[in-house]
Amino acid sequence: MIRRRVTVLGSTGSVGASTLDLMEQAEAAGTGSFEVTALTGGQNIERLAEQARRWRPAVAVTADPNRLEALRAALAGTGIDAAAGEAAIVEAATRPSDLVMASIVGAAGLKSAWAAAATGATLALANKESLVCCGSALIERVKASGGRLIPVDSEHSAIFQVFPAEAPERVSKLILTASGGPFRNRTRAEMAAMTPEQAVAHPNWSMGAKISVDSATMANKGLEMIEAAYLFDMPAAKIDVVVHPESIIHSLVEFIDGSTLAQMGPPDMKTPIACALAWPDRMAWPAPKLDLAALGRLTFEAPDIERFPSLRLAREALEAGRGAPTVFNAANEVAAIAFLDRRLAFLNIAAVVAETLDRMTKMGADADFDDACAGALALDARARRVAVEIVGDLALAA
Repeated sequence: MIRRRVTVLGSTGSVGASTLDLMEQAEAAGTGSFEVTALTGGQNIERLAEQARRWRPAVAVTADPNRLEALRAALAGTGIDAAAGEAAIVEAATRPSDLVMASIVGAAGLKSAWAAAATGATLALANKESLVCCGSALIERVKASGGRLIPVDSEHSAIFQVFPAEAPERVSKLILTASGGPFRNRTRAEMAAMTPEQAVAHPNWSMGAKISVDSATMANKGLEMIEAAYLFDMPAAKIDVVVHPESIIHSLVEFIDGSTLAQMGPPDMKTPIACALAWPDRMAWPAPKLDLAALGRLTFEAPDIERFPSLRLAREALEAGRGAPTVFNAANEVAAIAFLDRRLAFLNIAAVVAETLDRMTKMGADADFDDACAGALALDARARRVAVEIVGDLALAA
């Protein structure tokens, strides 16, 4: 039986809630036993309080200080401490745990993931921005503390499960699969009129709104290329993307002898979460099973970087190095949120990213700081200011 003390950062989001659901299923199946140390969430106080009452952590934290009293009221009489704000989330991340699930979306999750990396716990990383912004520094911080970093993105989990960590020289290429998102077969002209509702209607995966927009632009796959480069110490030239609409093969590792190994499974985020929770063991839970005969066929195609320029921009940022990946992430986040708020057209998301990268390059921006986290956050803030200005210019021009 798997036994773990677990902290969930971002427990009210898609990955965080799935983590708790999976833990409950494993306990019901008699294959896991979990003690929750801390839970942190956003503005959904009702869900956070419900989770806290079920799992009885020492502390529950909301990111919004204005909702602290509501959280306290919801937890009255339980003995669970309530806290709020960024500092409280960072403190929760450092509490003694065997595993910290870092699933706060966006750069907002960077400080807490960085703090958890120094505890010696297993860092189950679902916040790709932490790696995109801090790169190898985050990995080295985990190693220095005696911990382990396990990726939770389905693509990186797939590679992690088949990658020969003891002999990386045997690998010739990493191949990330992409569903293609909801606009895979749309023309540029059609995408120009796409709405937030259409962008978040992912054909295979159930995800949060911002991540769903990233899938629609394929910026998510660009971020995953950057993440894979750091996780597996591979150059951009050895990382490819292939569109696989069925989302059954989650990624592949090609070896120097011509062999290619793939990790497969139904499109369910609980599978990579279960891998992280139990590693190096495997944990039985009521998992959906793969029926290849019922599927009939698996299809693949090359990504179209003319229709999805975010993928090209991400590769260019990865090749440029230094602070470019941080700038890419910051600009993309600003633009995606502006699109969700109906302040920016869908096709202008990539335009904002391209212009931000260009302006920041001319400003000589980089992330060469003594403290990687502080440096990344400073550069992220600068890039966001530039991106916000560009969003405003495009809105005025519309």
